[in-house]
Amino acid sequence: MKRLSLLIIVVLIGTIAFTGCKKEQGCTDADATNYSTIAEEDDGTCTYTGSVVFWYDATTSANLITDGATSLTIEVDGSVVGSYATSVYFTSAPDCETASIVKAEKDLGLVKTKDYTYSIKDDTGHEYFSGSVTFDATNSCLALELTL
Repeated sequence: MKRLSLLIIVVLIGTIAFTGCKKEQGCTDADATNYSTIAEEDDGTCTYTGSVVFWYDATTSANLITDGATSLTIEVDGSVVGSYATSVYFTSAPDCETASIVKAEKDLGLVKTKDYTYSIKDDTGHEYFSGSVTFDATNSCLALELTL
């Protein structure tokens, strides 16, 4: 009986010792959308998002209006993310919280950066701007200036 009791105590102590030292698993990257403040060991599940705002200044606005454009529609990766009247412009780069901006937000999955294409056309379908933009989870919001 004493041996059985001693064996149970040894097993219990061993179980407590091994489970008590186990580190909390989770996402340890503060740039991730699922960052865990209690995780001690990264488990590879970090997920990321990136944001881009599109903007232009008074000079570009005037050039668009002179060219006959009355509005611009912005597409990212083939999907419309918003539009502006060409008379709307900014005096400096807006941030992602500025009212009346066109902001594209992308789920980047398990990677911190990802390139997407963009196309910006007027109300007649004429493309004024196009290219590639890198959405980056380490930069809370990229402001992409459109110049004409």
